[in-house]
Amino acid sequence: MSYLVLARKYRPRNFTELVGQEHVVQALSNALVQQRLHHAYLFTGTRGVGKTTVSRILAKSLNCQGADGQGGITAEPCGVCQACRDIDSGRFVDYTELDAASNRGVDEVQSLLEQAVYKPVQGRFKVFMIDEVHMLTNTAFNAMLKTLEEPPEYLKFVLATTDPQKVPVTVLSRCLQFNLRPMAPETVFEHLTRVLAQENLPAEPLALRMLARAARGSMRDALSLTDQAIAFGNGQLQEVTVRQMLGSVDRGHVLRLIDALDRSDGAEIVSLIDALRRYGLSAASALEDMSLVLQRMAVIQAVPNTVEDESDPDSAQITRLAKGMAADETQLLYSLCLHGRGELGLAPDEYVALTMILLRLLAFKPGAMTHTPAEKKSPRTPPLLTPEPPDEPHPAPAVLPVIAPVLPRLVASQTSVQIETASEGPPPWDDLDEEDPYVAQLSDDSETQIPPFQVLKVRESSEPTERTSHRRETAKPQDGAELILTPEGDFWSALVRDMVDRELIKALVRELALQSQLIARNSDRWHLKLERESLNQVTSRERLKAALATLGHAVELDFEFGKVTDSPLLRHTVALKEKQWAAQTLIENDPMVQDLVRDFGAKIVPGSVKPI
Repeated sequence: MSYLVLARKYRPRNFTELVGQEHVVQALSNALVQQRLHHAYLFTGTRGVGKTTVSRILAKSLNCQGADGQGGITAEPCGVCQACRDIDSGRFVDYTELDAASNRGVDEVQSLLEQAVYKPVQGRFKVFMIDEVHMLTNTAFNAMLKTLEEPPEYLKFVLATTDPQKVPVTVLSRCLQFNLRPMAPETVFEHLTRVLAQENLPAEPLALRMLARAARGSMRDALSLTDQAIAFGNGQLQEVTVRQMLGSVDRGHVLRLIDALDRSDGAEIVSLIDALRRYGLSAASALEDMSLVLQRMAVIQAVPNTVEDESDPDSAQITRLAKGMAADETQLLYSLCLHGRGELGLAPDEYVALTMILLRLLAFKPGAMTHTPAEKKSPRTPPLLTPEPPDEPHPAPAVLPVIAPVLPRLVASQTSVQIETASEGPPPWDDLDEEDPYVAQLSDDSETQIPPFQVLKVRESSEPTERTSHRRETAKPQDGAELILTPEGDFWSALVRDMVDRELIKALVRELALQSQLIARNSDRWHLKLERESLNQVTSRERLKAALATLGHAVELDFEFGKVTDSPLLRHTVALKEKQWAAQTLIENDPMVQDLVRDFGAKIVPGSVKPI
């Protein structure tokens, strides 16, 4: 008998054996027990999480006949009846699996749907399972919509896809959707332990943990890698052989790298990277393992009472590194390792990129690279003067540095200092803080002699200008249109506003009324002026006459063309501009705004002032 791979040999046969998808198992089991069965199911999720397996278990639950042949719909298929055994072996006539990746056209879907008119031959229900349903063409989706919405009572649809975003919303709305989650590494580890125990194969826990992490949430990938590791290790799963097969970096190298980073030992870091190159170990795997270790260190730092994993021999060393490294440094190292993986493909050699990433960790490490902190220097800020206690004898005080434009702090006792100023008022030192230690020293120590200071010229206060005046007049905005108010304009503006409010005129008719000026009127004829000839349409005039008649003005309208000086639109435009001008003037004349403009050179952003 040929060898059956682990992924097929240990495929779950019922919901009890299915691991990692408890939310799906609970929903389907309750529906089967209560006989509340939907006609279409959609299972989504990444590869190897159990979409096809759940479909087959559901088909067995619907068609199970029981061990005695008297069973019905159940959440626990027996697995021994003819229907269960035929579904497991793939020869149940009423269970059809269609691979949409290779049968994606409308002809294939139409051929499948033609079978829907026939009742089940052997089972209780027909089950159509369409795998990778997102690969179907739009025409194929449209062909199955009606049958998918209202199938016969004996027909169930099961759709599976790894990319639900590509499935039309019309299909999604007709199905119950279940999202199968990726498996957690711990769940994969426990399942691999049970499988290998049944196979009577020895395995080291660290080797299984490496396989569980390498599976990336897919149980099928984990079992396939386990098959490969068994062949590679000649029937044994050891950490060394599995690490060599996966190309993973030894955890010892990772811990030594983090320890060297903590000690800022660049020479050892370069030496360890050279060792990775000699052994042919993956640089991406090194950064990934460093990220995992740093994440565990961050958890230990944030939650000191975390229980250590006794099955991991590196837990003690990881705890020691976490206690010796600052929390902000751990976060920085984790972030740079995480983002550095994207740079490996950009560099000419991945080990060169790994070297630069780890050296960057040293460069951006909180604190200095060496144990001797570097002196911080500033080209602009002078060193602060620390006053000595007043009860100790002082040497002759040195001349204090003068920093323009800040006024020096002076005390007016026993020293004559001339300050040229153009404005009258109290001297600037009257505002000094009496609690300032430097001021207190100079004030209390009467024996301290302060040498003459350099005479400084204080900036003179300039005369109020147009930009800084507290009471200035802002010119009103000017535009090309000149408004000349007339009594006929008052009447026409009020009438047009009434028609707009009542929604008697819209679109072009409203524009015709707004841009017209009433020149003269009598009982049966009104004379208007208009600038734009394009608005003078026969249909617009007739509709304007009808609106006027609705308000009791059954008159004829005559139009002439020329410059308009009093139209409703012109009045509205001028009113808006005057409101904007008033708001702008209010802001510009505000004392606080003027202080900001005068003292700090602030500017009002044009267009930022809006009237309320």
